[in-house]
Amino acid sequence: MGKGQGAKGKGQWARGKGTENKCLVYKKIKRYKMRSKINGTESSKLTFGNWQLYIANFLLPFAFCLLLIASCKNKTETVATTDSDIYYTCSMDPQVVESKPGKCPICHMELTAVKKSAQQENNNELALSPEQMQLGNIRTDTIGKEFVGSQMVLTGTLNFDETKVTDVSARVGGRIEKLYFKKMGDYVSKGAPLYDIYSEELNNAKQEYLLALQKKATLGNSQVNFDDIIEAAKNKLLLWGMSEQQIKNLNKDAVANTKTTFFSTASGYITELNLQEGDYVSEGGSIVKLAGLSDLWVEAQVYATQLSQLNHAKDVAVQIAGIPGKTIPGKITFQNPELNPATRINLIRIKVPNKDNELKPGMSAYITVKTGGANALFLPSDAVLRDGKMAMVWIETSQNKFKSVMVETGMESGNMIEIKSGIQPNHVVVTSGAYLLQSEYVFRKGASPMEGMDMGGMKM
Repeated sequence: MGKGQGAKGKGQWARGKGTENKCLVYKKIKRYKMRSKINGTESSKLTFGNWQLYIANFLLPFAFCLLLIASCKNKTETVATTDSDIYYTCSMDPQVVESKPGKCPICHMELTAVKKSAQQENNNELALSPEQMQLGNIRTDTIGKEFVGSQMVLTGTLNFDETKVTDVSARVGGRIEKLYFKKMGDYVSKGAPLYDIYSEELNNAKQEYLLALQKKATLGNSQVNFDDIIEAAKNKLLLWGMSEQQIKNLNKDAVANTKTTFFSTASGYITELNLQEGDYVSEGGSIVKLAGLSDLWVEAQVYATQLSQLNHAKDVAVQIAGIPGKTIPGKITFQNPELNPATRINLIRIKVPNKDNELKPGMSAYITVKTGGANALFLPSDAVLRDGKMAMVWIETSQNKFKSVMVETGMESGNMIEIKSGIQPNHVVVTSGAYLLQSEYVFRKGASPMEGMDMGGMKM
C-alpha cells in the first residue's frame, strides 16, 4: 500500500471512528439484533423488556453525567457570587492580592480575607488585621490631661572665668634673662618670682636713685632739697615695677644689679606663655597669661526658637560628662544680647564653683533648664509625626481601624510633647508604631493622609 493510500485510509478510519462514536446507541441495537438472530429469536422490533435494558445500561449514566455537570456549574456560580466582596491578602506583603484563599507567594503565609466594602466605607481610615497589629507592635493609649514640668537640655562646654584671667605684662622694656616658669599649665602663686630682665632704662633709674642718696649723704639739704629728688627717683622705680623691698635692698647694698627680678601680681594657671629666655620685650608687652580655676563658666548655644523658654527659667542644673552622678546647681548669669545672623544661635553662660579644682576647662556639660510646667495633654514624642510643615497623630476610631488627625504642638519636656489642639481627652491614640501606620497608608493609598488638608493656624 502506498504512502498516500495509507494516509487516506487513516483519515477514513478516523472519520469512521467519529461516526461510530456518534452512533454508539444504534450500533448497540444492531449487535443486539445480531445476537437475537443467532439465537433464533430475530425480531425487527425491540420488545418492552429490551427497551428497559437499553435505558438502564446507556441512557441513565448519560443523564447522570449531565446533571452532575450542571450541579457543579451552579455551585461555582454561587460561590463566585457569595465571595465577590472578599479578597485575600498577606499581612506581611500587602501588595499580594488574590481572589481565593491560599498562601502568599513571597513569604508562604496563609492569606487573610478582607472585605472590600469595609475598606470603602471610609477611605481616610486604615484597617489592620490582628496579625498586622502584632507584627507592627501597634500600641494605643487613652490620653488625658496631666501636669508635666517643662525643661530643656542643652549641651555646653566648661571654659575659664574671664574675670579671673590676668595678663602679666612688662612694666619696662628690655631683654628676658630668665623665666622661672616655662611650661603651660604650671600654677603660679601671687608674689612668686616670674622673670629676670635686663633693662637700660631701669638700670639708669637705679643709678639716679643711688646718686641722689650719695649727694644727700655728702651735701645734705643745705643747697638742694635732695629728699624731693630721692622721692622722685624712688617713685620712678616703683612705677617700673620694683617692690619696696627691692628698693630697700638697693639702698642697703648701694650697688645696682644689672638684672632685675619681677614677681607675679596674680595667681593662676599659665594659659599663655608668649616669650622665651633671650627674647626682647617692649614696655606693656605680654609676658604670661594666668587663669584662676576657683570658678568656671559653662557656655551653651541656644536656638532662637528656645529663647522664649529661657525668659521663664527658674533653676539650672549642670551635669559634667566626665563625672557621673555629680549635679551642680547654678543660674544663668549672661545671655548674649545679639543673635548670630548666620547661625541664628545665641549664647548663654552659667557660673559654677570649682571646689578642689575637680572641674577642668574643656569638659563637656549638660545643662537642664527648668521653665515651669503645665496641666495639659501630653503624648510621647514618637507618637507625633512631624515633617517641618505640620504635626499629626493616629487615633483609633474602632477595633483595629485608625485615622490620622492634625494637631498643634506646644512645649516639650524630655520625651513628652504638649498637644494644644486637634485631639480631645479620652481619645485613643497610637503611642507606638505611628511611623509604620504612616508607611502602610502611603503604600496602600499612594499619598500621605494629610495631603490636601488645610494647615493654617497649626503650629508645630
